[in-house]
Amino acid sequence: MEQVVLAHGIGGRQDLPIPFTYALWGGAIAVAVSFLALGLLWRESKLRGAQAGLPLPLAAQRVVDSAAFGWALRLLGLALAGFTAFAALFGPDLANNPTAGIVYVLFWVGIVPASLLFGPVWRYLNPLRTIHRLLALALRTPPEQGLRELPKSVGYWPAAAGLFAFTWLELVAPDRATTSTLKIWFGLYAGVHLTAAALYGSRWFDRCDAFEVYSALIGKLSPFGRRADGRLVLRNPFDGLDSLRVEAGLVATVCVMLGSTAYDGLSNSIAWITFVQDSGRSPVLLGTLGLTGTILLVMVTYTLGTWASGVFGHVPYRELPGLFAHSIVPIAVGYVVAHYFSLFIFEGQHTLILASDPLVNGSDWFGTAERGVNYRLVSPATIAMVQVLGVVIGHVLGVVAAHDRAVRLFPRTHAIAGQLPLLVIMVGYTLGGLTLLFSS
Repeated sequence: MEQVVLAHGIGGRQDLPIPFTYALWGGAIAVAVSFLALGLLWRESKLRGAQAGLPLPLAAQRVVDSAAFGWALRLLGLALAGFTAFAALFGPDLANNPTAGIVYVLFWVGIVPASLLFGPVWRYLNPLRTIHRLLALALRTPPEQGLRELPKSVGYWPAAAGLFAFTWLELVAPDRATTSTLKIWFGLYAGVHLTAAALYGSRWFDRCDAFEVYSALIGKLSPFGRRADGRLVLRNPFDGLDSLRVEAGLVATVCVMLGSTAYDGLSNSIAWITFVQDSGRSPVLLGTLGLTGTILLVMVTYTLGTWASGVFGHVPYRELPGLFAHSIVPIAVGYVVAHYFSLFIFEGQHTLILASDPLVNGSDWFGTAERGVNYRLVSPATIAMVQVLGVVIGHVLGVVAAHDRAVRLFPRTHAIAGQLPLLVIMVGYTLGGLTLLFSS
């Protein structure tokens, strides 16, 4: 089962239908050319953020906003969490237990396409939010009501810490695929968040639950969203990104999203594996330092790039990292798609097979217990192309989002020049991301 955590990629340099060097420089050139094209064709801000969107039929909104629909999703989330807990507590030994696959593959990776398609889905499925809501109903108090107000200075900082803790669990922690480790981690996570929700109310989950924030940030790229007036709309995903409000800890959160995935590529590279084996030091210590260092490298380079952009404008340099943080979201999503696409396709099948094992639940619920993993579902060349395109498209979308924000913030005569430092950083991320991805 340990392979669930480690085997994140199937494609490699040899699987690309073009030479790797061409893919590497082609990606960097695509990002640079998109920047030049935007400079010529996109000279004024076109995005309207939370004010944009084509209203969906009122009948659809009534269904989505209905109590029955909301409770159906909450109960579904509870049922899925209950099944996972049952497998962790009473399932078979590690080799045949689906818990790690459910957590690291179906949940952690699956939340990305679900959020891209439908928006912040984890807000509605989150079992901790539902448990808190049920407790509030039992006590006859509004779920939003807490013992005190949540300070604005808290912002996204707890979510950033939670994402770091989970990615450390996934990529570094010893025995990370064992049910005992997962039970301890999620037990502590549930205890912290339920206690905080009792203190601050359900608003705690909005900005402080790592998985809700992760889903919500990715959901900004969904074609479905809410206007500022609460109307359910079909929207340009760039408007969704533009609607992201700057709050404390936002920059740290998006940098953890991007940096942790970059470290995943680094940790699977031949150079890193050789370094860890030859160092004679604890792999956990080196992994922790590597994960922390990669995230800090992303944060420092991004911050310096945005500060340098401020030389050409009239915006206080301290505000710039937050104002451009939304442009990092599609880059992080592109990295996730590139790193986890093959894991989701193949280990997802394997997890469903284990979850259907009668030893786990008494019956073949998913009808997959007798099936094997179909490794011919997608070819290695297809996986390799998805990996390259995921990184490149993510960066191009980031350039578009950053460009629109720049022409809104900076004087027209300096808007293009103001983006150059951030463009250099994005091209560097593209080259580094592709190199790490195909260096294993």
